[in-house]
Order: sequence, then structure tokens, then C-alpha cells
Amino acid sequence: MAHMHYINADRLRDAVRLLVRGFGSEPREVELVTENLVQANLTGHDSHGVGMLPRYIDAFLEGGLLPNAHIVTRMDSGTMVSLDGQAGFGQVIGHETMELGIARAKEHGSCIVALANSHHLCRIGAWAEMAVAQNLISVHFVNVISRPIVAPWGGGDARFGTNPFSVGIPVPGQEPILLDFATSVIAQGKARVAHNKREKLPPGQMIDHLGQPTIDPVYGVHPPLGALRTFGEHKGFGMALVCELLGGALAGGMAAHGPADGKRRVLNGMLTMIFDPAKLADGSVFEQEMTGFLEWVKSSPPQTGFDHVRVAGEPEREYRAKRLAEGVPVDENTWQEMLTAARLLGVDPDAVQKLAGL
Repeated sequence: MAHMHYINADRLRDAVRLLVRGFGSEPREVELVTENLVQANLTGHDSHGVGMLPRYIDAFLEGGLLPNAHIVTRMDSGTMVSLDGQAGFGQVIGHETMELGIARAKEHGSCIVALANSHHLCRIGAWAEMAVAQNLISVHFVNVISRPIVAPWGGGDARFGTNPFSVGIPVPGQEPILLDFATSVIAQGKARVAHNKREKLPPGQMIDHLGQPTIDPVYGVHPPLGALRTFGEHKGFGMALVCELLGGALAGGMAAHGPADGKRRVLNGMLTMIFDPAKLADGSVFEQEMTGFLEWVKSSPPQTGFDHVRVAGEPEREYRAKRLAEGVPVDENTWQEMLTAARLLGVDPDAVQKLAGL
């Protein structure tokens, strides 16, 4: 197993800010990208955290990621809006998309937002968090235009991306429900993290380049490449299909239908529905039924190996508390990849190292 660094969250932010400035990003973009990536690590989603920066730098140097880009409106009918992200940082494009959609949902009660051509939107749950903070529900269908890395159920090679799905539901007086998952068994970044940490994957998550089951994450990182499997067999495949059609073909105007083109950019399309539950149903009834159900579910006696039932969003909050107290774990291989990538941007890796306290 690779050596682990445990980096104070504020020091990690300082190091990432310096690195992101190397893109030529404006101050607001630096802050949005930095906070989004660090929050992914804090919530336990290392696959979507600071370890993504080397991939972003590759995409930037190829011209597939355009710093300081903003959303452009393609269609606007009030409660339905179509946007283009201009291949800008997903941390900025996603934030601006949700700001617009939230404002419309507050005005009209609901809004459907179709977003195309955004660079990597990172952890989709971050956009659901923006909605629940305003007491709104949001639902997100996302596709991924990059190297195909997920096999269809019954298929022997990769045909599409991890195609995430997310839902945020505010719960009055309690923490919100935040459901956020890839339709593959694991996110692609988790194969990268496992490979960098010199760990094996659990059985059933990946197939190799011959279509055979494997526990070696190298087949998700280096040629000859294999493919991740969808969660829940045919059920995850069905969900991935819907995300590709709604987030990609409909919202993004771009769906996967060919082999890898060798480019390092990661483009997302996202179809988002945002609405005010208070304008759809009796708020007191909804609150009573929701809290009653959650209490009933969480009171189930735990199985062996569990201390209690957790609902969507709870594990991430536990990770955040632990990592704020103990530091953010970053394995040595990932950290060295980040320092190497910093050099490509003309950023002094020793300065990055010093800011991180390493």
C-alpha cells in the first residue's frame, strides 16, 4: 500500500489554490474549483477530489478545458432553459447553472435546466446541495463524454461513461437527503485511487480487456484497458441508459456512440429538474410523512457489521467531520502526480508542497 499523507483541509486548499492559478483562472474560478475539489475529498469521494487536477491539466494543455468560461443561454422559456458550458471548468459552469435554475424555481415553482458542453462537473451531489440549501428539491441526470469505461450489462467491453444520478431533498429541522452515485459499481476515479494506493478491487466491479472478471484496477488506468460494470447488473445498466439519453442526447446534444478518441477532456451533459416542494404538496403533510418514514427506516435493528442504518448523505457528513479533525488522506502516488502536473502549468511544486505542510 502506498504511503498516505494526512493534510489539513485549509492547507490543502492553499496548495490547490496555487496550482489552479496556474491555469490563468480568475480569482472566483480559483475559489470555486478549489472548494469543490477539497469538499469532494472531505466527503470521502477521493475519486472526485484534488487527484483530478492532473487530468484537468492534461485537458487544458490539449485545449479541451477552457478557463474563465461561463454559461451561455441557448434557449429560455422561463421555466425551461438550455445552456452551453463552453467547455469551462465544471465547478464554475455547474455553480452558475444551479444559481440560474434555483432563481427560476423560486420564481415559478419549478425549472428544468438542460446543460451541454461542460467540462467535468465533478461531484454531482454538490449541485443538489445548492438546491436543498434553498429548500428546493433537485434531480440530476448526467452523461460523460470521454473514453468509454463502463460495459453494458451482458457486454464484454466499455461503451459509455459512469453516468451519475443525484437527488437532493431538504428535510425540515434535519440534515437533507443527498443521493449521489455513479451508475457503474464504482466511479472511474476509484479505480485510479485503488491503483495509486496499490490496492485490489472487490470482485464484481471490473472486467479486463478480454471481458473476463478482474480485481486488478490497472485495467481501468493503463492499457490494455478493461471496463467497469454497472451496479445492480441490468438495473444499473438501465439507469445508465436513461442518464445517457436525458443528460447526453437531450440536454447535452451529445451522446456516446464511438470508441475513445484519445482526448483527455471530460465533458458532461446534465438534465436538472428543480422544484419547490411547498408549492407542489401540503408542506405539513409532506414533512410529517417524510420524517415518519425516515425515523421508521433508521430504527431498523442493525445487521452484523453495522452500527446503525444510514440514509443518503449521512456517510458523507461523517467523512467530513472525521477528515476535518484528522486531515484529508492523499496517497503519495497521487500527490506526486499533482506535483508533476504543477510543473506543466509553470507552478513551483516545492511551493505547492510547502503550502500543504509536507
